[in-house]
Amino acid sequence: MKSHGQQYSAMRREPTLAVVLAGFAAFLGLYATQPLLPLLARSFDASTFSVGLTITAPTVVIAVCAPFIGRLADTIGLRRVIVGSAFTLTAVTALAATSRTLWQLVLWRLAQGVMTPGIFAGTIAYIHEEWPADRAGRGTGAYMTGTILGGFTGRATAGLVAADVNWHVSFVVLAALNLLVAVALFVLLPQEHGAAAEERAPAPGSSFMEHVRNIQLVTTYAIGFCVLFTQVAMFTYVTFYLAAPPFNLSTAALGWLFVVYLVGATVTPFGGRWVDRYGHRSGLGLAMGIGAAGALLTLVVWLPAIVAGLALCSTGVFVAQATTSSYIGAVTTRDRALAVGLYSTFYYAGGSLGAVAPAALSAPSRRRRSGTSAAGPPVSRSRFWYRRSES
Repeated sequence: MKSHGQQYSAMRREPTLAVVLAGFAAFLGLYATQPLLPLLARSFDASTFSVGLTITAPTVVIAVCAPFIGRLADTIGLRRVIVGSAFTLTAVTALAATSRTLWQLVLWRLAQGVMTPGIFAGTIAYIHEEWPADRAGRGTGAYMTGTILGGFTGRATAGLVAADVNWHVSFVVLAALNLLVAVALFVLLPQEHGAAAEERAPAPGSSFMEHVRNIQLVTTYAIGFCVLFTQVAMFTYVTFYLAAPPFNLSTAALGWLFVVYLVGATVTPFGGRWVDRYGHRSGLGLAMGIGAAGALLTLVVWLPAIVAGLALCSTGVFVAQATTSSYIGAVTTRDRALAVGLYSTFYYAGGSLGAVAPAALSAPSRRRRSGTSAAGPPVSRSRFWYRRSES
């Protein structure tokens, strides 16, 4: 028997564009400082570790806040939290442009981290409330396409604007883009169906404990940790590697490096369809194979090979993220935003660790060890989930 949300979704067209825009807004500024790291290190005369905090700070805060904001979204409404978070994220992104010291910038990046979970936790839950079950993978794939486009746009914009003007203006431009998307979400994202909202309202009791005792969810959370660890480690430290001899890429060139994300934007929607047709286990296996091959390819000391490896690695990560996000919605029946929030805690904990843990391996003479360490998590998490999950 179909749920109220599924019956309602079947009677109308899913708001796919709004979901894509939500993903775009969530990731537009989150990793925008990645191509700026060498520039920030020079500007503030700071260490690699210190400027890496501009990546770590927001991801740590997301990891801490996501379950609470997910619970809030379950309580007061998904659309309200998604749209409100998009507007407040615009404000703190603009304020980041006022930073005069590295620690001021880190502070505003922390604030960005607080505002981000409401968008993605609310959106994943929204998809599973409003899409039919047999199309939820496609909805999640559409959302992931938005996150990829947002992540690429943020990094490329930040790198290009910083090269032509300065990094302060990069945040002004990103804030303007965030504002446009927030307005579009306000206009395009429908209120979730009333009956579905009633079903979603948190019941008193131990839903938090139910989620953390659910072995299917816990193993998926572990995969999320490995997914973002790999992605952030790869793309954070490759900027330092490619900025040094023999490549000597400029800040603008490093910004363009993230064009490889567009490969993932093309492939991920097909990944969503694959999951709908063949199941989550098959989708994850496909993603892990692509990602591990890409990570190993970056060990070749040749720029085209490194770029191709980054494209494959990021594509594998995006397909894996779409698969795991869809799986969470499939194995939970209530408090989905809370479940996504808990997933985000593990996911962004992995990203936070990925931004700083490989620092000891990031010297050019040790890069081969770093690339191998990045290839390890995709393989291990795939084997783990194959033993634990049920499609």
